[in-house]
Amino acid sequence: MSVTANNEFTTEELLKEKRYLELLAERFPSIQKASMEIINLEAILRLPKSTEHFLTDIHGEYETFTHVLRNASGVVRRKIEDVFGMALRKSEKNALATLIYYPEEKMELILQEESKEDLVEWYMITLQRLSIIARVAASKYTRSKVRKTMPLAYAYIIDELLNESGQEKYEYYDGIIRTIIEIDRAKEFVIEISHFIQRLMIDRLHIIGDIYDRGPSAEKVMDVLQNHHSVDIQWGNHDIIWMGAAAGCKALIATVLRISARYINLDTVEDAYGINLLPLATFAMEYYGIDPADVFEPKSTGNKNGKSIELIKQMHKAIAIIQFKIEAQIIKDNPQFGMEDRLLLDKINYEKGTINIDGKEYELLDTFFPTIDPKDPYKLSEAEDELMDRLQSSFRKSELLQKHIEVLYAKGSMYLTYNSNLMYHGSIPMNEDGSFYEMEIDNKKYKGKALLDKLDIIARRAYFTCNKANANPADKAYMWYLWTGPYSPLFGKDRMATFERYFIADKNTHEEKRNPYYKYRNEVDTCNKIFEDFGLDPKISHIINGHVPVKAKKGENPIKANGKLFVIDGGMSLPYQKVTGLSGYTLIYNSYGLILVEHKHFKSIEEAVKNNLDIVSARQIIETNAQRKRVADTDIGNDLKEQVGDLKMLLAAYRKGLIKERV
Repeated sequence: MSVTANNEFTTEELLKEKRYLELLAERFPSIQKASMEIINLEAILRLPKSTEHFLTDIHGEYETFTHVLRNASGVVRRKIEDVFGMALRKSEKNALATLIYYPEEKMELILQEESKEDLVEWYMITLQRLSIIARVAASKYTRSKVRKTMPLAYAYIIDELLNESGQEKYEYYDGIIRTIIEIDRAKEFVIEISHFIQRLMIDRLHIIGDIYDRGPSAEKVMDVLQNHHSVDIQWGNHDIIWMGAAAGCKALIATVLRISARYINLDTVEDAYGINLLPLATFAMEYYGIDPADVFEPKSTGNKNGKSIELIKQMHKAIAIIQFKIEAQIIKDNPQFGMEDRLLLDKINYEKGTINIDGKEYELLDTFFPTIDPKDPYKLSEAEDELMDRLQSSFRKSELLQKHIEVLYAKGSMYLTYNSNLMYHGSIPMNEDGSFYEMEIDNKKYKGKALLDKLDIIARRAYFTCNKANANPADKAYMWYLWTGPYSPLFGKDRMATFERYFIADKNTHEEKRNPYYKYRNEVDTCNKIFEDFGLDPKISHIINGHVPVKAKKGENPIKANGKLFVIDGGMSLPYQKVTGLSGYTLIYNSYGLILVEHKHFKSIEEAVKNNLDIVSARQIIETNAQRKRVADTDIGNDLKEQVGDLKMLLAAYRKGLIKERV
């Protein structure tokens, strides 16, 4: 709406907006109520900007992920240090931090260790310390927002403890704490106020993709994200597999199962999501029961689902062959993908046990193919076809899987711009000369932001129309392309050499060439070009990426293009930690600036609770604001300013008599 320099409005301006203002008047029916809301919003605009945390490539590592959330990437411990300093011994500060991270587990130990008399003293001291930490954590928020964050059962008590106002009320607050202990609610209160502190430490959580695969507990990570108070997700290539599988794409169902077998993660599929794997096990035993399948040895030995390694290898191989067959049909049906080089089963000489690729013959590491017809190698056998129908039905009927995938769609997207930060998992596809790659979809070309927008629409359509008669089969094909296509923004390589890694010893055939984006992203000009395409100010904006682990142990810097771009995949996934030497990064954006936190290996929750161990984190301040940022400087601030403008217009309409007050 147009506002004059002195916030005065002409009658003509107000009349143009009268219908809207009448609707606004239903919420603010008087000058007093509209005025009070303006005062409230103006006050909020002057508060310090809230804290954002950015994490990526979780890959099912639930324990490390949740510990980083619970300790707010080290922020909780820093608050304890800032507040208590030398007033507490290091062991006391460690114990207090662990209590805040894991209140339920820590309270069980405390109750076992402390005598009844000592427990009262422990509660008195601990509740006072927790109240102080909570007060500091809440200081940058409005009382209204803090109240909304409080657990309902203890909201009044916490509110009173947070607003302590000097020595004259000491007996009052002391009395509150003593009463909590006397009525035997101290344990519950400690737990609730600890979770309250955790929630205050991270106001907004950004997940830059790859929640799924490799690690053991992706479903638990999804439970956390589903219940988080403020989170957004930018889809990763490993997320898109599960999204496509949940939509019934058979190629991605096979891929999910292959990767799950490769990392002995079938318990996530079977136990967590209730997908029946007996048909796959039965099929593998029938057709591959005599096959040692040694090249399909899993990458992990942490077998928790009770199946023998021999059976897992056979299941692994069986579903891999099925995957190659189904993918071939997608490639043939979608020549626009340009992926004919991935059609390899017809290049095998089944008698000699060799394969011809680009005019060169290679010996195969495995030549046992009982389900492949050399005359028609891409045709699914009757048994394979039946198996995939049953698996598709299981994926579609898994209630928890469908619930989690709906969370990915509701909270997720291909990219997000938020407070001048552009977040996407992989890349903006580029040509060799650094220009944006144009992809033709439905006879129209898309590139840069427009391409990501189009693929976002297709990904949503593929899921939400999958059971409808008018569903477009090409949508699921594009979901598969997002996983493995040479110009997929989520993949970013010229090919996925899965077949070669299994079957060919020559590692030259395993090479996957990265998209030119990964070369050009180191240049300031490239980042500025991307910012402009996404409508961001190049002077103040940043790009935040995941996807490619930063080889920190070899000296690679996660900060690219003079601080324009950050790659924050630090190897939270255990298989990557040999490469990175770390256990993940967190990027923190608070009112003072940007901080990059690198995390060392986290042992376990059990060790953390028992011995007050924390994940060791190193902080690097990478950008400091010349002036402390306020809510007014954020995207939310811009929305609030618009609301203030609307309310001022409503006030003018009231005062000019164009709208009547409803007193």
